[in-house]
Amino acid sequence: MIFETHAHYEDDAFDIDREGLLSSLSKQGIEYVVNVSSSLETVDKTIELMEQYPFIYGAIGIHPDSTKELDEDRFAWLREKAKHPKNVAIGEIGLDYYWDSTERKTQQYWFARQMELARNLQLPMVIHSRDAANDTYGMMKEAKADEIGAIIHCFSYGTTQAKQYLEMGFYLGIGGVVTFANGRKLKEVVAYAPLSQLVLETDCPYLAPTPYRGKRNSSLNLPLVAKEIARIKNVDYETVIRVTRENAIRFYQMDSKDRIDHENKR
Repeated sequence: MIFETHAHYEDDAFDIDREGLLSSLSKQGIEYVVNVSSSLETVDKTIELMEQYPFIYGAIGIHPDSTKELDEDRFAWLREKAKHPKNVAIGEIGLDYYWDSTERKTQQYWFARQMELARNLQLPMVIHSRDAANDTYGMMKEAKADEIGAIIHCFSYGTTQAKQYLEMGFYLGIGGVVTFANGRKLKEVVAYAPLSQLVLETDCPYLAPTPYRGKRNSSLNLPLVAKEIARIKNVDYETVIRVTRENAIRFYQMDSKDRIDHENKR
């Protein structure tokens, strides 16, 4: 069974068929989904999905582009939401200098605060980093993020940056880009990184793999990502599914008593 570590099923792109799609996932080999919030609005939507579907868990946090929404009162609200029993991470948090729609100092301030929140709640982190490699790594080193744990979501840097994060014990989130003809850099990272530090993700509805590039993505496309990883690393497809699932279970602490009890009630 496949573990989907990063999805956005609260997105408007799924309004037309969300219930039917989500209800079909387990029959199609998708065991778990972590739905990841990105703004204040999507926090409550993520919680609604967690409470409606037994196999959906959540990551609660504010994307760097949306940190301009935050103030101390809203951050206190976020802290309480993050205590939900099915919340398994703080995310997606980090830095995005590509769009630069929020001042970098604002992004950095709330990134640091959300890393502190993850430490206080003893939850790992889902990290968004785009065109901000040095600052992201530097801030995570300063926060001693290796003591907290992190997935570098939708990893988009080269092997030099991958080595830094892997040495800190982090996981790399691998999605549809690895199947792109122009995804050479990510293919090199997948070849370099140990399978024991890779996890599968879609970032759906975005970044659908080849041959569906440009269309709406969903967890049903994860086998295409796993097959490409298997090809690059010259291992069996089943091995990729098994090891990435084990990695995600370990990272999200899904083997804890509360989650075992939850699964027994399914």
